[in-house]
Amino acid sequence: MDQAEPARVDQHDLQGNILAGYGLDHSLFMVFRIADPAAGRTWLGELAGQVTTAVPFGASKPASTLNVAVTHEGLAALGVPDGVLASFPDDYRNGMAASAERLGDSGADAPAQWEPGLRPGEPHALVTVTAQEQADLDARRGEVERRASPPDSGIQLVHEQLASVIRAREGDGVAREHFGFADGFAQPSIAGVAAHDPKLKVGPTPRPGQGTPTGSGWQDLAPGEFVLGYPDEAGVVAERPADALRANGSYMVVRKLRQDVALLHRFLHDAAGNDPEGANLLAAKIMGRWPDGTPLALSPDKPAPAAKDGTPSNDFLYGKDGQGLRCPVGAHIRRANPRDALGFEGRLTSRHRIIRRGMPYGPASADPSVDDAIDRGLMFVCYQASIARQFELIQGQWISDGDAFGLGADRDFLLGGEDPRGKMVIPGDPPRLLGPRHSFVTNRGGGYFFAPGVAALKALAAGL
Repeated sequence: MDQAEPARVDQHDLQGNILAGYGLDHSLFMVFRIADPAAGRTWLGELAGQVTTAVPFGASKPASTLNVAVTHEGLAALGVPDGVLASFPDDYRNGMAASAERLGDSGADAPAQWEPGLRPGEPHALVTVTAQEQADLDARRGEVERRASPPDSGIQLVHEQLASVIRAREGDGVAREHFGFADGFAQPSIAGVAAHDPKLKVGPTPRPGQGTPTGSGWQDLAPGEFVLGYPDEAGVVAERPADALRANGSYMVVRKLRQDVALLHRFLHDAAGNDPEGANLLAAKIMGRWPDGTPLALSPDKPAPAAKDGTPSNDFLYGKDGQGLRCPVGAHIRRANPRDALGFEGRLTSRHRIIRRGMPYGPASADPSVDDAIDRGLMFVCYQASIARQFELIQGQWISDGDAFGLGADRDFLLGGEDPRGKMVIPGDPPRLLGPRHSFVTNRGGGYFFAPGVAALKALAAGL
């Protein structure tokens, strides 16, 4: 295929919020089990007619959106034939719990500790609703629950979680996560896609720092890295699953990540000798960005002014900071997206990108120094064409191991879990050693889902 003319994604068939984010402030994650195949197919058919596609909104956004994804167990519960079930890749078929050891899901993160409805084999279908106003979200929630709530409906709601964007102040254009860092703005730039927000640069004009670095700038990523049926960065079009389901589908990883804000706050302040500025610097070194999103690679000593639209810069590389004196080699964002740090001008990294569409759950902490015992965290969501090559490699080899970066067995200090021997080295003269590592973030469960194209959803509802 001519690389100058990338394939245009069929956004009428693709479900929304995958390649083109909605940018709405409220979400609801509703997890269902299907007890009766016929009832499940009827229900899925009703939902298929309501699904929000990836067609750009235009001048006004809808009051709410609805999208659907299913696990491999869910497909079986719908009565999908064995041959079609077997056509899916092993990573999706086996599920997230099967990769627990590789992903670092042990101890408090182990599948045996996951919440009801998010445990291995329990999720069958995920309905995600988003809205700009809470009232619109509640109204759509009521519609979905009414369709599945009767005891004899054959559909059971087993878990639900509300989530909402956090902003540092009214009118802030950059969302935050519970640890106080700007989040959600560093997404891959993808060829052949029109965004919901017309202000975003798409297609032949990649956003700096969000594609693949080249000698002359940044290059959009191929849509096949995230959506089935299109060429990926290697020029390959995936051949699995079966034809009826492959077109415009994407694999969705969901993890409910609890964040212990008070524990991180105490650790940072103790390590900094109760010096607030020192604690902020340590937090930035662990994350790789300052709280406002300024990357340490560009400004290692203090936050820098944001762009005119308020979005932090993503136009940076790590190749000239091999020792991590600006941004530590083990910093979270450097591990999650090494850019050019692994050599080959970043071309290796381009095969291991994900699109993140998560949102914080639970109220923002009124005082991060106080453990208020309130459950809060992140509903982590990412999309990709290959769970094994993308999410599992990032989580298993870059986050949960350090070999790729010359860090031995050192895990990501923020996500690595409880370990009295866990550490992070902050290069300098002299270098600084942080430890022990605590459970600042704990996985409470989730699963591997498949978000079919609209035509594929209707085919599933019709029994293929």
